[in-house]
Amino acid sequence: MKKHFAAALLLILSVTVIPALPAATGKGSVKEAGSITVLPVKSPLPSSSSADIPSFSDKPYKVLDTESGQVMEVSVRDYVIGAVCAEMPASFGEEALKAQAVAAHTYAERQRLRESESPTPELMGADFSDDTSKYQGFFTKEEIKERFGDRFERDYRKISAAADEVLPYILTYDGAPIIAAFHSMSAGFTESAENAWGSPVDYLVEVDSRSDLTAPKFREDKRFTAEELKTALETAFEGVSLGDNNEEWLRILTVSGSGTVLEVSAGDRTVTGSQLRAALDLRSAAFDVRCEGDEIIITTKGFGHGVGMSQYGADAMASEGSSWQEILAHYYPNCTVSGS
Repeated sequence: MKKHFAAALLLILSVTVIPALPAATGKGSVKEAGSITVLPVKSPLPSSSSADIPSFSDKPYKVLDTESGQVMEVSVRDYVIGAVCAEMPASFGEEALKAQAVAAHTYAERQRLRESESPTPELMGADFSDDTSKYQGFFTKEEIKERFGDRFERDYRKISAAADEVLPYILTYDGAPIIAAFHSMSAGFTESAENAWGSPVDYLVEVDSRSDLTAPKFREDKRFTAEELKTALETAFEGVSLGDNNEEWLRILTVSGSGTVLEVSAGDRTVTGSQLRAALDLRSAAFDVRCEGDEIIITTKGFGHGVGMSQYGADAMASEGSSWQEILAHYYPNCTVSGS
């Protein structure tokens, strides 16, 4: 019973936290673009009938400014544009930017509904805050100008045009906004919500994203001395016993079909791949471990939790001529594009 409760709680938390994790590594950082090829895609999402259209509002979102403590009112348009500017490089294809805009809008609508039903006291009446460790990334226009610099006019115009085209739409499943999870790049196949978070979600399932294999920094080595790894593991897992042989400190036990490490032994402890990822600040939970001399090397594949839409995969699809509807259909199967 405790295990099922924990899985359900983690899935609930994913509604607010998880979609924001992959692309925004801080309020001032946005990923660089890459050149990728794409594989064939599935059929596009069906258009919704009037009976399928959810009731979502065009009222401004309320965003808590964590520095000032003030709650800002941000129009839906400005919020979606600011979220895309924070979460995806302007150099990505227009159809990928449109897909990101729909995902960002869907995320915001789901979060607004969640807060209306069960308010978070720390938000002080806001729908979300500008804390990217907890919520989707978002830049104000002033922040966009500062970060884009000389590219502001060109890049802002491109992203605004993409957002404007899809602003009336969100993604729904059974008439409700979906958990619009996204990540930077998968390990070659996206991960299911069940493997990543412990509870299945009908539309967050494994899909082919092998174009990610050619994305920048798809593989990344992180090197630890024995002392560095020992300190990190003992800090993360209090009371862990590692033994004298550092080659036995980490052993991968089970791996999902998508390449995510599900269980790994850390000394005398069995932990999840996600827990080890957090403990060692790894780019993903899809990794291999090897020892070379006095170093322990962990090689990660992809970047992010791997669930939902791969942003580099979306850009690859866009570069091959796929529409934003086809991109969303591929990464969120069985969902519906619903209009306001």
